Amino acid sequence: MNLHQALNRLKSKGYKYTGKREKLVQIFTGEDRYLTAKEVLEQMQGEYPGLSVDTVYRNLSLFEKLGIVEGTEWEGERRYRLHCGGDHHHHHLICKECGRTRRINVCPMDAILGEPKDFMITDHKFEIFGYCQRCEPENIG
Repeated sequence: MNLHQALNRLKSKGYKYTGKREKLVQIFTGEDRYLTAKEVLEQMQGEYPGLSVDTVYRNLSLFEKLGIVEGTEWEGERRYRLHCGGDHHHHHLICKECGRTRRINVCPMDAILGEPKDFMITDHKFEIFGYCQRCEPENIG
């Protein structure tokens, strides 16, 4: 998903387009990683010094509901990244140090369950946490 697609989705669902919301999406389009609400707030405070963390959380929650961002729980905190877009089913490798993600195009659910009888799977999430090449433990210091 890019900035234009994200803002169009917001407008097409009847939500107000504001400079703050545009800035929020711009932050995610410039990052290929998960961000916390606090990290987003820090990047926005230069332009919007009175912005509250509650406002950031409300907008992130709305963006997640609209499929603009994807959220995950990690180390006790909700983190967000720009939605990958498209309908292609995939999962992510997530670096625990920098939050960068890498797409994996196989689904472990296929190997685990296949098509279970008497149960219709409507959604699932599979994430693998570790360290990217830049952040491997011997490089962390």
